[in-house]
Amino acid sequence: MTTSTRSTTSVNAAAVATFLIFGMNGLVFASWAARIPAVTEALSLTSGQMGTLLLCTAVGSLLALPSAGWVVGRIGTANTVRLAGIVAGAAGAAIAFSLMAASVPATAIALFFFGIGIGLWDVAQNIEGADVEHRLKRTIMPQFHAAFSGGAFLGALIGAGLSQLGVGLPEHLLVIAAIAVVLALTVPKYFLPHQVEEIHDGGVAAEKGPTAWRDGRTLLIGVVVLGATLTEGAGNDWIAKAAVDGLGASESTGALLFALFVLAMTVMRFLGGKAIDKFGRVNVLRASMAAAAMGLALFVFAGNVVLAGIGAALWGVGAALAFPMGMSAAADDPKHAAARVSVVSTIGYVAFLAGPPLLGYLGDHTGIHMALLAIGAPILLALLLAGVAKPLPTK
Repeated sequence: MTTSTRSTTSVNAAAVATFLIFGMNGLVFASWAARIPAVTEALSLTSGQMGTLLLCTAVGSLLALPSAGWVVGRIGTANTVRLAGIVAGAAGAAIAFSLMAASVPATAIALFFFGIGIGLWDVAQNIEGADVEHRLKRTIMPQFHAAFSGGAFLGALIGAGLSQLGVGLPEHLLVIAAIAVVLALTVPKYFLPHQVEEIHDGGVAAEKGPTAWRDGRTLLIGVVVLGATLTEGAGNDWIAKAAVDGLGASESTGALLFALFVLAMTVMRFLGGKAIDKFGRVNVLRASMAAAAMGLALFVFAGNVVLAGIGAALWGVGAALAFPMGMSAAADDPKHAAARVSVVSTIGYVAFLAGPPLLGYLGDHTGIHMALLAIGAPILLALLLAGVAKPLPTK
């Protein structure tokens, strides 16, 4: 009885710790993203030059993601989060000092390492979240991702508030960096214990069979997640502008439609776990992609703001659960979870980072409002491939 109680307490503590780590990851990222206009002004950059500078973060993350599974396999999720927190915190401080010096090259280098820290952090937290989910024997991954969304929302509010108060971005980043390092070093002590195994190709423990990058199920899950991240990324980046350009709405109305999208997605992530447990991962994934497709179509073809708002909300509901379900599916086999989550994360984040800019280029020819229809194809593909996310048999 005592052992069982202690075990349950340990898992519950790990769940709370994972929730905090997801939230802090979102807050750190949004604290930077919300004040990008201040960076543009401080460094006297054009929009195009700022876009190029932001690619440094993307490159850092994309280099870190494929190797993150190997790192987790060697040192565990707790130590990986600690390492990532130190890297991200140090990079945040470096960004602050680079802005004080108005140095574009130094800022670019700092952003590259910031991307590495965020990428390692992201994979490690998803692996820990999947482990907690397995131990609890109920779906909780969407709530962890809701914590990320909530942290990002809080980070954006803090950034907006400090900007309004005239607090400089360097001072803001230094404080956030310090908080991130402290939490990253202390909170993971409540993570579930990790046993270091002998690691071979692709970060997978020694066992006959395909590596993560050659495993068909893992790659197909990656394709499903690709559709999900394109859906979410397009909504984040283009709903507000599409409402202005396509519906003739005001900028404030466009912002409101974007807020509806984010709110619907966050609420669905908090509540979606029970639906997944009741109806099954595959059924909910199919319903999510269908909702995303219907919401997208309604938003694009709506003749007024009210219908477009309903479409944006339905789009957010559809975009909410696919990514966390993809992470859970990739981690179904705990022995291979680190490598497979790393692979699926890499595929998903490539789409998340590259998809919205490509839509922007397409929008130059068709208008961004109609260009959004292009993500209908990956949404339908994810709908057709949803069956690959079926939970693996328990061994």
